[in-house]
Amino acid sequence: MVVTACAMAFAHGSNDVANAIGPLAAVVSVVTNGGEIGGKAQLAWWVLPLGGIGIVAGLAMLGKRVIATIGKGITHLTPSRGFAAELAAASTVVLASGTGLPISTTQTLVGAVLGVGMARGIAALNLGVVRNIVVSWVVTLPAGAIMSIVFFYILKAIFGVA
Repeated sequence: MVVTACAMAFAHGSNDVANAIGPLAAVVSVVTNGGEIGGKAQLAWWVLPLGGIGIVAGLAMLGKRVIATIGKGITHLTPSRGFAAELAAASTVVLASGTGLPISTTQTLVGAVLGVGMARGIAALNLGVVRNIVVSWVVTLPAGAIMSIVFFYILKAIFGVA
């Protein structure tokens, strides 16, 4: 379990930090190049550590509930089931990161835990928790879009730039 936990931590850092700093790196590149968008940008030295700090802070402040839901809420995990789920999720995330696919580490781990739960039959899953997870995935896409529109218009009103 320690080995797969380390693999999962590596996968989480390699994937989610990259997903988080991508937009920031683009903004920093545009600002440092006088507003011009280049085909390839040099990553500022401080962006990657800032992303790492952000991931650690988010996990420390809000990660406990997510960890509890995945580890205890979806299905009963034994050490061997947890090992299989973590190994599968870490492998998937590292492969996706290596190919440049921006996937969610958390969603991948949820899928892996669902997989080991379904291996015991559908009755082994807590379908109420699974339903809430799926609903949250569906809701976050339009919620993110709506929030983006709201923030755009607020910033446009403040700065007067489109």
